[in-house]
Amino acid sequence: MAESDVAKQHLIDPEICIRCNTCEETCPVQAITHDERNYVVDFDKCGSCRACVPVCPTGAIDNWYGVPRRRPYTLAEQFSWDELPAEMTPAQLQAAGAAAGDVAEVPGAAAQAALTVAAVLPADPGAAQAFNSALWNAAVPPWSAAHAYTNVYGPRAANKTATATVVGNIRVTEIGTEYDTHHVMLDFGAMPFPVLEGQSIGIVPPGVDATGRPHQPRQYSIASPRNGERPGYNNLSLTIKRVLQDYEGRPVRGVASNYMCDLQVGEKVQVTGPFGASFLMPNHPKSHIVMICTGTGSAPMRAMTEWRRRLRKSGKFEGGKLMLFFGARTKEELPYFGPLQKLPKDFIDIEFAFSRTPGQPKRYVQDALHARAADVARLLVDRDAHFYVCGLKAMEEGVVLALRDIAQQAGLDWPTIGTALKHEGRLHLETY
Repeated sequence: MAESDVAKQHLIDPEICIRCNTCEETCPVQAITHDERNYVVDFDKCGSCRACVPVCPTGAIDNWYGVPRRRPYTLAEQFSWDELPAEMTPAQLQAAGAAAGDVAEVPGAAAQAALTVAAVLPADPGAAQAFNSALWNAAVPPWSAAHAYTNVYGPRAANKTATATVVGNIRVTEIGTEYDTHHVMLDFGAMPFPVLEGQSIGIVPPGVDATGRPHQPRQYSIASPRNGERPGYNNLSLTIKRVLQDYEGRPVRGVASNYMCDLQVGEKVQVTGPFGASFLMPNHPKSHIVMICTGTGSAPMRAMTEWRRRLRKSGKFEGGKLMLFFGARTKEELPYFGPLQKLPKDFIDIEFAFSRTPGQPKRYVQDALHARAADVARLLVDRDAHFYVCGLKAMEEGVVLALRDIAQQAGLDWPTIGTALKHEGRLHLETY
């Protein structure tokens, strides 16, 4: 049988993509890449496995265009787009020399099934370099999670943005430390903006980028529970670190982070979203939550903890265990360090990990996990226990490897445990 003249090409919609990097980190064949503006898919590498589709918080990833197999859209073309082009009609495909009636279908369930546990884990358990932590990320929420509303505001919505008013901007790391982190509170007034713990929003910085085009929205996790930073009001909070250098340590002034950290009470902000329908907390009152985070990755953990605290205060909390593994360079650079100290010990079990405390050995969140291996192992096999990882991308692999090692050291079969965590919506990774 001759090869089809038309293929389905996987494309990312730049108009609604929020540049969260989840798709690139999830792709098992490194078919997705990005520049300073767009995320794109390499036609020659993409096997249409769809591993990236369920983890995309906006749906921007789920586009499959019929194109001439000999002339798909190039990476350069995709990088130049501000929006997807119109899909080619059958007549246009025929004019391009393709038989439009003979289309190669994108592999669906069969290709997805090919991503087996054997493909995820290295043949040698010690070959950590072959381990892809992103492939253990659950694409579904916990069974008891509340329904999440997404994309209420955005390019494809009736209202492109919601306007929020700054009602608070407080520094939550000690003055004099390198990490300048702020707790920013936004009020939406009469504009509906329903959110859940674990969701994120997009902030649209004013002005234009170096090419003269409007800035793309920047994604920030919500740090307040579903009924608001101030209960009963239509508001939410964010945890934002001022960015003054890139990951290589070179000086750079983050557009959105500096804009947000400098906002004054009363100023207006343009917001898109909310986004995310999987990194959600369970509603089951006896469920256990294990939160593993670094820096501003504490935002969704703060939201979950505060919601549980309010449930406990109202008498609706039924004893689910909360564990928090929180890492930073020093305690002075750890957001919310003071308030965390005041939470009751019978409410939340906290393990701090500081990597730059003078006179002390470096300790990371994976070290803290190993120190509590017996407790973690019991929760790994408890179907009411849910694990959430949020922070810098560099910590993700170490954390998931620690979970694997803890399981194996307890005599558990990690492929079985890891697969259950993924498919039951019990292990969620959100790193950047």
